[in-house]
Parts: sequence; structure tokens; C-alpha cells
Amino acid sequence: MQFDPIKLSHLLQLCSANLPVGGFSFSQGLEFAVEQGWVSSEQSTLSWIIINLENALAQVDLPLLKRLLDALQNKDLVTFMRWNDHSLASRESHELLLADLAMGSALIRLLKNLNDIELSELSEISQLNEVSFVSAFALAAYTFDIDPLEAQSGYCWTFIDNQVAAATKLVPLGQTQAQNLLFKLADQIPKSLVKANHLKDDEIGASLPHLAMASAWHETQYSRLFRS
Repeated sequence: MQFDPIKLSHLLQLCSANLPVGGFSFSQGLEFAVEQGWVSSEQSTLSWIIINLENALAQVDLPLLKRLLDALQNKDLVTFMRWNDHSLASRESHELLLADLAMGSALIRLLKNLNDIELSELSEISQLNEVSFVSAFALAAYTFDIDPLEAQSGYCWTFIDNQVAAATKLVPLGQTQAQNLLFKLADQIPKSLVKANHLKDDEIGASLPHLAMASAWHETQYSRLFRS
């Protein structure tokens, strides 16, 4: 595959912490996990994020991203919407669902307002009331003509970067510790991609009770830095 610096730049922009989708404002259950002492060090932070990467993203978001992109390539909006609904139904707490919807709608809104971006062909999708973040990410990757495997890698990085940024504030961690975590977590991405891309349709899904409970209990946590 020939290197395309423009597509790489678009992928980096899509995965940037500066992308105004609000990912930085959600801890995805991590804030409550820190409050309870489940996550209290660099090592336990690494373990928490790897578990979520391997058993949530690799089991749900990454295989869905592949199928959503395939549906867009085939102009199959019915299948796209079915997988979008599947994504939303997979969120195990009200908070996780709201975060998914908030980030998804923010990304769709951004795409509509970017100059030189043509979405008229996919206007039906951009007008949906409820779009998951992975669905919006797929739409952006399709619009920017990003390779599916690269899009999946970028999606992993977005999750990892947000979680490490949250842990830096919450645990707390030093900047060097955070960078070491990013290196270690990036090494886990290829394994997660292999796992995700070998799943059959009926194998997509996961349940992480600690994550679901941490997210649900975060809604009533007495003091919060992150949105609920």
C-alpha cells in the first residue's frame, strides 16, 4: 500500500486530543475505579486499560468499526444503521451510553461544518438522532478515505490516549509515567486488531461487570472531575 501523507494527516487529525468531540471530559468508569482504589498506580492503570482494550474494544467497537466501514463502502445504509443500533445497545450503563451519544453527535456536527467535506451522499446517516461514536468515527474515516485497519488502529489510540490523560489527573501519574504507559499500550494494539478482525457477527459483544458498575456508581460519586 502506497504511503499517502494526506490520509495520514487526516487520520492524525481524527485521533487528535484536540478534536472537539468531548472525549477528554469522560473517564469511562476510571474515576470511580480510582476512588475505590482499584486503580492506584502506573501498573494498575496499565492493567485496567489493557482489560478494557482487549475485552471491550476488541470484542465490540473494533469489529463494529470494520462492519460499519464495509456497509459504507457498499452504500448499505440499512446495515450501517443496524450496526449502529448494536453499538448503542452494547453500552452497559446509562453513563457509557450518554458518553457514546455525546461524542458521536459532536463528531457528526463537526463533519457537517468542516470546509470541503461532502456528506450529501450520506445525509441520511448524518441526520440520525442517535449515532454512536464508533459509527461517527466510521463515517469520518470513510469520508477521509482512510484504510479500515488504519482506522481501527486510530480508534484504539483515541481510547488509549483519553484513558491515560484521565489517569494522569486522577491517580495521579507523572508525565513520564504517562508516556511509558502510552508506549506499552500501543504495543497491545496489534493483538487487539487480530482478535477483533477474526470475530464472527454472533461473537460481537462483551460484558465487563466492574466497568459497568464503576460507570453506574460514578453517576452518584460525591465529587467528580469528569462528566456523568
